[in-house]
Amino acid sequence: MRRTVLPSGLRVLTEAIPAMRSVSFGIWVAVGSRDETGTQAGAAHFLEHLLFKGTHKRGALEISSAIEAVGGETNAFTTKEYTCYYARVLDEDLPLAIDVMCDLVADSVLEPTDVETERGVILEEIAMHDDEPGDEVHDLFARAVYGDHPLGRLISGTAETITPMTRRQIQNFYRRGYVAPQIVIAAAGNLDHAIVVRLVRQALHGSPLDTDPAAPAPHRPATPVVRTRAATTAVEPKETEQAHIVLGCPGIDRLDERRFALGVLNNVLGGGMSSRLFQEIRERRGLAYSVYSYASQYADSGLFGVYAGCAPTRIGEVLELTRTELARVAEHGITEAELARGKGMSKGSFVLGLEDTGSRMSRLAKGELLYGALMPVDELLARVDAITLDEVNTLAAELLARPMSLAVVGPFGESDFSA
Repeated sequence: MRRTVLPSGLRVLTEAIPAMRSVSFGIWVAVGSRDETGTQAGAAHFLEHLLFKGTHKRGALEISSAIEAVGGETNAFTTKEYTCYYARVLDEDLPLAIDVMCDLVADSVLEPTDVETERGVILEEIAMHDDEPGDEVHDLFARAVYGDHPLGRLISGTAETITPMTRRQIQNFYRRGYVAPQIVIAAAGNLDHAIVVRLVRQALHGSPLDTDPAAPAPHRPATPVVRTRAATTAVEPKETEQAHIVLGCPGIDRLDERRFALGVLNNVLGGGMSSRLFQEIRERRGLAYSVYSYASQYADSGLFGVYAGCAPTRIGEVLELTRTELARVAEHGITEAELARGKGMSKGSFVLGLEDTGSRMSRLAKGELLYGALMPVDELLARVDAITLDEVNTLAAELLARPMSLAVVGPFGESDFSA
């Protein structure tokens, strides 16, 4: 793995994997939905769509057809703290991918007609999301915990914020946030680092990202700590066949040293078919098809939640079993056998997740963008191995005893959960 910082502050990281015949190339920008003001809600996601619509060199069809003509694929995604644009191509087509992807990120024209066309697409995407209660409940849970804080808002924005959003607002967001010091370019596969750096410099020459010398931006600071709301119940009444619930609380931030212990705890509670919640709720009682726990971490905050989808008539029983299991682990902890299994799941899923160029490219970028350094694989595995039973149980006693918020999407009203 190699790292080069260009004079502009833009960073280029690569991992050479000679055995591969492909390369994954990504441009990661340290700007996400939490960087928007209230009236800008959805701007980061709106911009992600628009960058594929055309530059001064290429139209939308030329962008997509250039990569697809060589059997490659391109895509992008927006999160609350960063945005990523990526392509996966044969190794011999990497120069093309670099030129196309750098062009669309650095020099999009944001034509007014494209803004209007894509506005309609995004409004349809929001409507589609509203028809997926299993996804909607997670957004409702985030809003219950964070309230009006940007971490509690929808990444896509809402119809109320997208409909009046102007091209000027999007353009200002683009030029303020998409600056060289906040960008990391990562590539993994059959490549040569020096050639990748040279091709990136050529692709960005004369573009808005070819700027005066600057230092790379530090990773997002963890202060001030995000204030969360008191535990509450949020219900979205909807005539669905299943009730969808998330029960959880504020978690820990991305740099908290307990994050490795949390990964093990999460595996034991609801991280797989052998987990406590899956065994109790699905296998023994048949109350739900899908039930799992998860942890989300940000620079200065985090979430821990348990999701279940069940028949509306069974929601009371599922909630009672979930609360009982969380209380049991908070009070008595997990066992040595569960600790070993949880560690094995953490290590195995991490290593197996590195079997393709896309995941390796993502690891490079996230290490640089989110943590400020890339932890070697052996060190990460050693950190997991070093977790003790006392560390996990101490964390469980503190985390799982926190007041829990509840989010529900289904055929209910607020009064149904007043008790």
